[in-house]
Amino acid sequence: MSGGVIAIDGPSASGKSTTARAVAEALGFAHLDSGSLYRGVTVVALREGFRRGLTGANALAALSPETILRAAEDRGLMLQPDGTGFAAYLEGEPAEEALRSVEITAHVSAIAAIPVVREWVNSRLRAMVRAGQDVVVDGRDIGTVVFPDADLKIFLTASAETRAGRRISQRGQRIDPEYLDAETQALAARDRADSTRQVAPLRPAEDAIHLDTTTLDFEEQVQFIVDRARLIFARD
Repeated sequence: MSGGVIAIDGPSASGKSTTARAVAEALGFAHLDSGSLYRGVTVVALREGFRRGLTGANALAALSPETILRAAEDRGLMLQPDGTGFAAYLEGEPAEEALRSVEITAHVSAIAAIPVVREWVNSRLRAMVRAGQDVVVDGRDIGTVVFPDADLKIFLTASAETRAGRRISQRGQRIDPEYLDAETQALAARDRADSTRQVAPLRPAEDAIHLDTTTLDFEEQVQFIVDRARLIFARD
């Protein structure tokens, strides 16, 4: 038995996770945030490096992927049921606050580009669907690699400037022109890195529906996906 899958892909700060969570709640599905696991592995890698006297990129360069993943398992990194979806837990505690720090955001792309890390994450996502769970999954290669046979595929995006403004607002910070420009450039650089990497590059699936949210409000983009999902799953 396997569950239904809605795949939502898109670049950084496109609102994938919040949109996927809202879509899942509207449909009675569970939300799977693949990014939480990648961020969790990044937290583990940096902590393991710090324990060895290393910081930042130096820690990531010095530790083998196998060492990082062993540490992730030893520290109990996993997704556990949390309300309408799943949340990352580390060492038996919710890890959301640690996952969203600026430092983790700066290094997660490097971790997510490691093939064995991607397979480690993907195997955990697929296991939940094989168990019969209906899910909304968000990430960067969900519709192309993780669930190429997903029932519905959405490629969610917005202009880099729009995404930068949203990210700054989410942090509770004031949007001034200089800060907005710096954040926009950072996101554009992240887009280039994610789109050109050799392993699972960011790109829309051929059969994905493109949804540009630059001029949409949150409720509109959620309703767009929910309406299409109901058409598909009503036929099943």
